[in-house]
Amino acid sequence: MKITVAGGGYVGLSLATLLSQKNEVVVLEIHQDKADKISNYESPIRDEYIEKFFDEAKRGERKLNIRGSVDYKEAMEGAEFVIVATPTNYDDETNTFDTSAVEDIIEKAIKMKDDKMTIVVKSTIPVGYIEKARKKYGINNIFFSPEFLREGKALYDNLYPSRIIVGDETPAAKKFAKMLQSAALAKDVPVLFVQPTEAEAIKLFANTYLALRVSFFNELDTYAQVKGLNTKSIIDGVCLDPRIGAHYNNPSFGYGGYCLPKDTKQLLANYHNVPQDLIRAIVQANKTRKDFIVKDICKRKPETVGVYRLTMKSGSDNFRSAAIHDVIKQLRGEGIEVIIYEPTLSEKRYAGFEIVNQFDEFAKRSDLIIANRLEEHLRDVADIVYTRDLFARD
Repeated sequence: MKITVAGGGYVGLSLATLLSQKNEVVVLEIHQDKADKISNYESPIRDEYIEKFFDEAKRGERKLNIRGSVDYKEAMEGAEFVIVATPTNYDDETNTFDTSAVEDIIEKAIKMKDDKMTIVVKSTIPVGYIEKARKKYGINNIFFSPEFLREGKALYDNLYPSRIIVGDETPAAKKFAKMLQSAALAKDVPVLFVQPTEAEAIKLFANTYLALRVSFFNELDTYAQVKGLNTKSIIDGVCLDPRIGAHYNNPSFGYGGYCLPKDTKQLLANYHNVPQDLIRAIVQANKTRKDFIVKDICKRKPETVGVYRLTMKSGSDNFRSAAIHDVIKQLRGEGIEVIIYEPTLSEKRYAGFEIVNQFDEFAKRSDLIIANRLEEHLRDVADIVYTRDLFARD
């Protein structure tokens, strides 16, 4: 069948690549250069498996029926599913997601006047959004299906999904779930059909729990640093309990990336008039952690701090909402000069900070190098590196 995926980011492109193994897939983009890259099997994002699949398709070793387009009519004509994977950034003033990009695609799909077309929203949305959209647009052929993907490993997570959740129980919803199952390499993937509002809640609660876990081990680390204890020894002992496990336990400068900061804030906003303490604490804990990191760095009295990478983790080229952003802004507020090493940037400045992408010069000019995650590059300058990465694995 023909499928349109609106948005060529890590959610949209990973889904498009997955489904293009057995279907005709058109990725609707707003940028012509990204559409052209996709048509030429060139990934516009860093993702190990997408790049691998595209390279194999180029060599004729793998069949992928995928192309990019900036023409929504051509992209949607005859499509059985329109998958919406456009960004929904959190608006702190309105305390809700900016869903304008999602609405734009919904309205374009409605203009096609195709009764056989089903709209599937993969973008993260507020709880209750689909029900409101159905009433607003007078349509029923729309549902939400949350994604649970990691940046840099999005296609892998689609090939080996932990679960498939669909916020509807219609024949179209069941067909969509079966389509994802048949394209995956994992067998016996659990599938859960729920109402749209429950599906929306599942997404926000899952990400907020992950943020809770990150915050817990960060606060454990803060305690250990203040009390002069060995953080790693405590974490190792705690995580030997099989009920806790040794995952998502590596301290950091705070949770960040595209999903966790905005999803936790959106869930907190959804708690209006609902008793709670924990959800607010999870949001606040991230600010508290970054404030502590800044104070800990300032104790070392560096004149120039070098920031090694703006990304949250290895293997990612995305630094939206990375915890390091707030850290470096606060350092500048303390009167400390900040320079940045970020090889994915060709500009000389970023957000007012100097970019120094000759590593030797960067290291020479830095009194202290701060790194959210360790990489091999830093081994030779380990004596001036400040990090809370204890396990060097994620």
